[in-house]
Amino acid sequence: MKNHRAVIAATVCLTLLGLFAWAQVRKAGLWEMTSTMTWQQSPMPPGMTMPAGANSPFGGGPRTNQVCVTQAMIDKYGAPMPQSRNNQCQVSNVSMKANGMSADWVCSGMMAGKGTVESSWTDPEHSTGKVHFTGTMQMGPNSRPVEYTIETSSVYKGPDCGSVKAVQMPTDK
Repeated sequence: MKNHRAVIAATVCLTLLGLFAWAQVRKAGLWEMTSTMTWQQSPMPPGMTMPAGANSPFGGGPRTNQVCVTQAMIDKYGAPMPQSRNNQCQVSNVSMKANGMSADWVCSGMMAGKGTVESSWTDPEHSTGKVHFTGTMQMGPNSRPVEYTIETSSVYKGPDCGSVKAVQMPTDK
């Protein structure tokens, strides 16, 4: 069960990285992201629930993270894309507009399925975003359906990321 929580937590955190904006208006550097996750279908067996609370990686309240976004990420995708363990997820169909972007997120492996990433902004230092993912998660010998939505609000903090490590480029499909 501990491994499954780690996989879900990693997927959630990595997915959060997909919520910024396009190269012409976005700034490389440190961004603060506040996100709220909602499960439409939890992978937990009947009778079990996800841990709740603001510090839970499974939803239950807003979470705030700092993310370091490189210029290369902005130049290639117009936004930071979700990260994946062992390159099990790929980004495709990136569509950029003057005030937003969208892309597909396809994963295989322990968490398999497809998601969409959307982001919009009204100025270079603020953005809102949404990730929606539907698929299955391997839990021991069983595969369980999952579906979740993450809504995010991001604020640019400055060009210096300090001790926050830059996000890595995902693989393209």
